[in-house]
Amino acid sequence: MSDSLKERIIKRLVEGKVMSQEQLNKALEIQKTKGGKLSDILVNEKYITKEELTAILGQELGTPPIKLSRYKIDPAILNLIPKKLIKQYQIMPVSKIGEVLTVAMVDPLNVFAIDDLKTLTGHKVGILITTDKEMEMAISEYYESSAKDTIDGLIKDLKSDASQISMVEEVDESLDSAKLAKLVQEAPVVKLTNLLLAEAVKERASDILVEPQERTLKIRYRIDGVLRDVQTPPKAIQNAIISRIKVMAGLNIAERRLPQDGRFIAKLHSKEIDFRVSILPGSFGEKAALRILDKTTAMLGLEKLGFEENPLKALREAADRPHGMILVCGPTGCGKTTTLYSILKSIDTPEDNIVTVEDPVEYQLEGINQVTIKPAIGLTFASCLRSILRQDPDIIMVGEIRDFDTVDIAIKAALTGHLVLSTIHTTTASGSIVRLLNMGVEPFLISSSIILVAAQRLVRKVCPECKESYKLDEATAEQLGLEPKQIVYRGKGCGKCMNTGYKGRVGLMEALPLTLRIRELVSGGAQEQQIREAARKEGMATLRENGVEKILKGTTTVEEIFRVTAGDQDISDI
Repeated sequence: MSDSLKERIIKRLVEGKVMSQEQLNKALEIQKTKGGKLSDILVNEKYITKEELTAILGQELGTPPIKLSRYKIDPAILNLIPKKLIKQYQIMPVSKIGEVLTVAMVDPLNVFAIDDLKTLTGHKVGILITTDKEMEMAISEYYESSAKDTIDGLIKDLKSDASQISMVEEVDESLDSAKLAKLVQEAPVVKLTNLLLAEAVKERASDILVEPQERTLKIRYRIDGVLRDVQTPPKAIQNAIISRIKVMAGLNIAERRLPQDGRFIAKLHSKEIDFRVSILPGSFGEKAALRILDKTTAMLGLEKLGFEENPLKALREAADRPHGMILVCGPTGCGKTTTLYSILKSIDTPEDNIVTVEDPVEYQLEGINQVTIKPAIGLTFASCLRSILRQDPDIIMVGEIRDFDTVDIAIKAALTGHLVLSTIHTTTASGSIVRLLNMGVEPFLISSSIILVAAQRLVRKVCPECKESYKLDEATAEQLGLEPKQIVYRGKGCGKCMNTGYKGRVGLMEALPLTLRIRELVSGGAQEQQIREAARKEGMATLRENGVEKILKGTTTVEEIFRVTAGDQDISDI
């Protein structure tokens, strides 16, 4: 009796060493206890990628795979299949030669879809196989008008609609809250605001800035750490948009003199997205900054952050210690909290009592107790820590060290048998130690409690779709400590990366373990440069040096490393 398709695919996966028999057995056990499709379990458990699974399925069925994102479809054939069937059956017309219509399908075994296509078009149907992600992107590109086009249309309508502009211009400082509340419920304002949020999520933005200028209203998205202008709505609707955001965040729309902070959750693109909102009064009106927290894209897991082997090893060794303090430093938005979450995830066991205190809680971690501070009612980092220590914790995460009270309690917790994780706003690992000294912490307490300080940055990755190689000039090569004419990479710019040459980000880290020599220097009140030089002699690679490793691997570019590493990161001989 011949094997079934499922059995043949499993056999090919194991014999081809795509995954191990042990991984297969674990996946089958998960399917037995929780149900679901085996293919989905294999992908979710990271045993195999969607692309690998699609290729193997295509080989078994004799159906070639296609990457739709690299294929330009002739507009003339897009109308051969109704949009309704395109979405229902997850199919995409690719080409038509004579009487043969070739289509890409996520499920090439769907005979009903194939029969319907033959009946509807009157053509013979050729099948190619693709992934659901590729299909989703293709449908969005060819069959759906983009949010950007809709936004542009709305803004054009608002600019040309004199009555609308006239009504909105009445929104000034003297307008009462009742009229303002009515105004922000108007359809154009609601639709425009919602579309701006949806487009930001689609473009993988981390922040949205709504910035009133003297004569315009500027809207920018921060994508891969860099701000980009996206829209310029008419100045007349600025108060309506800001007030709409306030309503969504539960803020006081009548108060336009003081800063306000809030948050809201919106369901966009079939996902729940958390928005943190900050409103700041400015010279030309209130500025709104929205931080986007998409829990589905959070890279929680040390192995997913992209750090080089040596700093990652030092971080893991420090996290395995039973007590002491680990500090992660860097500027705002460099991924410090994500690193701490990843450490917690890697060391979390049922035997540990883990508590975090944050401002605010960014991602909910299953099995971990998380507290959001509320300074307005006296719930600060310091007061939370005092209460947490009475609850017999094993591991404590403090969102940020801001003052002496917080660091004093955190260090005492580290000295009394707790593992403490926290962040601090400095630029280098050695600079964090000096910062603690400046905050009034005694040198002997720092050397006794801290086990590792890590500085990190996020750098943009070269877009894989438009990646090209070139040779470094002598001056740049010398600055990076590389050989002249070294082969490196950059992105030319394409539609997939919005013509930037970059897509996605990866982490850089310099890890400074407090060895015996470093502890001696700290206890003696050494300066930052002395600590840094001693750490480099003991094997610490700086952020710039870690960046060079990523340049040589083709992960990022020379320009990006120069952009995110400070001037004192220049490579020099020790």
